[in-house]
Amino acid sequence: MPVGTQKDYYATLGVERNSKPDHIRKAYRRLARKFHPDFNPNNKASEEKFKEIQEAYDVLSDEKKRQIYDQYGFYSDNIPPGGPGAQYSTGPAGPGVDFSGFDFSDFATGQERSGGFGSTFRDLFSQIFSGGGVTEDEPAGPARGEDMEHRLHLGFWDAIRGTSVRLTVARPQTCSTCHGTGSAGGASVTCARCNGTGKAPRQAGAMRVTVTCPDCSGSGKQKRRCTSCGGSGQIRRPETFEVRIPPGVDNGSRVRVPAKGSAGRVGAPAGDLYIVTDVEPHPYFERKGDNIYVKLPVTVTEAALGAKVEVPTLDGTTTIKIPPGTQSGQRLRLREKGAPSLRASVRGDQFVEVQVMVPRVADERTKEILRELGRLNPEDPRRDLKNVGSK
Repeated sequence: MPVGTQKDYYATLGVERNSKPDHIRKAYRRLARKFHPDFNPNNKASEEKFKEIQEAYDVLSDEKKRQIYDQYGFYSDNIPPGGPGAQYSTGPAGPGVDFSGFDFSDFATGQERSGGFGSTFRDLFSQIFSGGGVTEDEPAGPARGEDMEHRLHLGFWDAIRGTSVRLTVARPQTCSTCHGTGSAGGASVTCARCNGTGKAPRQAGAMRVTVTCPDCSGSGKQKRRCTSCGGSGQIRRPETFEVRIPPGVDNGSRVRVPAKGSAGRVGAPAGDLYIVTDVEPHPYFERKGDNIYVKLPVTVTEAALGAKVEVPTLDGTTTIKIPPGTQSGQRLRLREKGAPSLRASVRGDQFVEVQVMVPRVADERTKEILRELGRLNPEDPRRDLKNVGSK
């Protein structure tokens, strides 16, 4: 969660602040099942709610993250164990942040009037505890690689039946020169940011403080950066591999490819690659979730007397029975003739919307037959409209 944004995670999960981990886990499972995108297709509100629930559980299910959240009202990966207070001091002798000479009473009064005191501190925390570089005493430890996304355009039938595609994706991979350390080795050099002092100024709003240099962690020195990767430990290279797309993907489906995201750091595993699909529409079949919708033209005679007519499906042509007296716009259902479901080994349904086609009358014989039909069936189809609009 970005620093500076406060959210009530307990209210999101519907639990008390003193709830036990088991209770939080049960609340999460119940809400996740209710708002999961798979059970609420094409529902943006449910998708956003599911993300909020996932974010809240990610913090409250982790003991250390929850402790930081309970103490400060927000969580950030930039806050170290023990919280920001563990790194602060009130004078120049402190190991982290030097607040000497700063009048907090004047600052607090002004910020309370403007309503920005809390957000300024959160912004400052974000700056203080962010940083990078290859330090002399504290090299970066192992960290799982980040997940990546890749959009893939698919034809309608490839999405329905599944397919294998060969992808070339540029992904950050471990630098072969420094083996992911980011260091060129050799003697240390003076930190360019702090010029060897180990301290650097930071400012957020009206507050200006001195913090431990984020590039060298206060040592004043750094290892020389690897010239191949610039000290990041990674180089982006294209990689080609084959991916199996399962039957039934739709617009926005996410197909997980394990370990094909960004490389991990210092031997940690790589992240995952998520294939996000864009599917071409079909000129006849309309897809909504796992269901397929088609429009079937029928004659007046077929609709009035009933008939057996052929209708296209995803599996080929099949015969459907039109009941006598079928009206235009009426829908008939073909069970399990829809798209394959990604959630289970089942299929959606196909819905056939009947469209009664009125013939063009060009000869007197046909006109006479239709007039006779009207005399034999004098029912007024607009009788329910006669009183509409009257007081």
